[in-house]
Amino acid sequence: MMAMTPTDPSVGVSSRRPPIDAPHQGPLDDAQIVRAVLDGDRDAFRILVDRESAAVVRSCYRVLADMHEAEDVAQEAFVSAYRSLASWRGDGPFGAWLTRIAVRLALRQLGQRRAVTWLRTSTSDAVSAETVASLPANPRHQPEHVAILAESAGATRRAVASLDEPYREVVSLRFFGDRSLEEIATLTGRPLGTVKTHLRRGLLRLRDIVEPGGPA
Repeated sequence: MMAMTPTDPSVGVSSRRPPIDAPHQGPLDDAQIVRAVLDGDRDAFRILVDRESAAVVRSCYRVLADMHEAEDVAQEAFVSAYRSLASWRGDGPFGAWLTRIAVRLALRQLGQRRAVTWLRTSTSDAVSAETVASLPANPRHQPEHVAILAESAGATRRAVASLDEPYREVVSLRFFGDRSLEEIATLTGRPLGTVKTHLRRGLLRLRDIVEPGGPA
């Protein structure tokens, strides 16, 4: 995996560990690190990058199904988070706030792709040539079948991206970002019951898009 260090010159994150002067016991919490960055210790942001990079890339990959794009979008998310760090309210995990930024960027990237009706097995974003070659000789595991499954997954991701707000955000944070309903409620400032309703309605709308005419 690429080194998750923002490349924007205004970020100024280096590879060395931050010189946070305040004494502490055990790992620094997110609020301490963010305060250090806002107080001028730019290098402290590297701790947050190290902590969250794997989860952010994973969330982006779930949206995009392309590791190169996922890493690029994750990099952009860290730069965006650094620039807007003062807006983090600290009333939930920093990782959840960062995931919200990353998933939004990934969905935007997904929306910029040209729609296709068929995926070549040699270039599918979900199935590599090695994966296809390793499959057993079973009619359901032929390359054409695998490609259809990959396209179905891609159609589902695009369907999520096409949902209206607030359903798109809640569904994507829950399933792409792997965030709890409680975290989503904190992030969005909505009551937990409202988030549950948005998730249920969003999933119903998603089913209608992916499987039109399905059972009510």
